[in-house]
Amino acid sequence: MEDGGKRRRRWAVLAAALSGALLISGIGLWATDSWPFKDRYCWDAWEQDSGPRFLGDYVLRGSGSERRATESGTPGSGGGTATCTLTVTSSDSGSGSSSTSPTGFQDRLTLSYGPVPEAPDERRDWIDRYFDGSASALPDGLDGLVANDRAMLILPESCDVAGRPSAVTLWGESWGDGPKGRRAMPLTLASLPDTSTMLLDAADVGMRKAGCAPEKPLRTSAPMVRLTEGGDRPDNPVCRIPGVTFPLDEDERYEQRVGVVGDRLQTCSLVRRKLGSPDEPAAQFVMAGSPRTAAVFAGLPEGAAHGLVRTACDGRDTVFYARIAPGLGDGGGEKDRRVFERFTEAVGRRVGCEPVKTTGGTDRSEGSEATEGSEGEAR
Repeated sequence: MEDGGKRRRRWAVLAAALSGALLISGIGLWATDSWPFKDRYCWDAWEQDSGPRFLGDYVLRGSGSERRATESGTPGSGGGTATCTLTVTSSDSGSGSSSTSPTGFQDRLTLSYGPVPEAPDERRDWIDRYFDGSASALPDGLDGLVANDRAMLILPESCDVAGRPSAVTLWGESWGDGPKGRRAMPLTLASLPDTSTMLLDAADVGMRKAGCAPEKPLRTSAPMVRLTEGGDRPDNPVCRIPGVTFPLDEDERYEQRVGVVGDRLQTCSLVRRKLGSPDEPAAQFVMAGSPRTAAVFAGLPEGAAHGLVRTACDGRDTVFYARIAPGLGDGGGEKDRRVFERFTEAVGRRVGCEPVKTTGGTDRSEGSEATEGSEGEAR
């Protein structure tokens, strides 16, 4: 019979061999992204195959597809904006006899954590992008919006930086390379609930790293209300707001996106569309009546000439904002001010606001007269 020492040595050798086999197997599983090893992205906020379309295998179905994440900065570091870009690329030779040119695509999702921009023009660009009329409001009192290709969440006041609200944003872009060159393409990141989960997961991670996370993670339980798919050819009045009219050139391809219409938020966008190019903002209208949403507009120049006024609506500080592109309006002149005053009056009347005191342009009484009798002049 074997003595105890020999048996112990034999078991030790067997255990070492099994451990080595398991290690090699584990390395193989990790290399092929197999269970239980999954890639994690963007400060570990997201995990591969966790549900959202953009994180799953479906977007890697093309030949030569790959997904990569690149981080720039860490949330909360220095009070600046940290970004993470998740890119899916694919290259494939054209199939069929009609085309032998290389084709491919690049889908890019940019996650940002940081304060809203300080410079007025950059802030307006940010507002126009994330308050777009294609987006639906987050439920459960969260101050945010979610669309097919973008999302935004305004964070609690404890996360403010230098008096400016911090926000988490998602921005998706898709570009295709083909025989006609590089062209912008529509992109859907995920279903609205899945995109909302991605947004809130990123917000929780970002706030923890920045040291301003609330006791409980941000979550939603109520279903989201999806707005109308796509957009419509606009007609006057634009955004279905009485008195808001523009000279819409038939040769231009405009799209109207009527967004949220509520007591504390109303959004509507007018964009120019050109095949193969990103949409070009033409006009943006926002009424914001929740404290955190209204804080996004703090510090911007106010008055009708600047397209921004504040008033009280049922005891709430409420902001009315409009931005009209020079090609559609008159660059902040008389016509733009009249359109803005008609917007504030019509929406303010709907939500029961006090009379809006406009400054930096025509006063309210002149705007009222224009609404009644000079609609053609705004054209």
